[in-house]
Amino acid sequence: MSSTVPKPKVTHLGSIDHAQTAWNALGKIAELVESSAINRAEFIQECKDGKLDGVVATYQTIGSVALTGLVDEELLNVLPSSLRYIAHCGAGSDQVDVHACSARNPPIRVSNVPTAVDDATVDVNMFLILGAMRNFSAGMTALREGKWRGNPAPPLGHDPEGKVLGILGMGGIGRNLKKKAEAFEMKVIYHNRRKLSDEMSAGA
Repeated sequence: MSSTVPKPKVTHLGSIDHAQTAWNALGKIAELVESSAINRAEFIQECKDGKLDGVVATYQTIGSVALTGLVDEELLNVLPSSLRYIAHCGAGSDQVDVHACSARNPPIRVSNVPTAVDDATVDVNMFLILGAMRNFSAGMTALREGKWRGNPAPPLGHDPEGKVLGILGMGGIGRNLKKKAEAFEMKVIYHNRRKLSDEMSAGA
């Protein structure tokens, strides 16, 4: 005599833009529950109607706040009592009331991805810094206008070497930016709520 263990139920808040294949693959080990709500009121009604009953985990996409709003006390009160995990696809947790989740009995565990976009953010930051110093925008505009010979000559750019870069906030992105700016021989100073250890500030 054999018994079949039911798959755990999981859902997601907000539309999935880049990981639909990965989400679909979860169907091998979990029952995927899809919400059809297009706003917070409809989502709350779905919860009250029991559509998400039995769900143990939810994946919260970046765009979910536009659909369901913040995961606050009001939303937590209608989410199924079976919910144990919220996987937030963001570096911070400002869209989720973590304290309210922790106060649930049993508590809801909240995860985030604090370092996922550090490199990408800093790469764009360095691109903008170098672009401003080297007048990339003016050069690209001249190129599109057929003035690539430099007549009239574009304004001179500036070398990043030896320049001072100020960073407000030395979290993961700030420290990553410091490392990449120093590769261009820039001097880095920073302001942070708390002074970093000598090891973390590494000379800034």
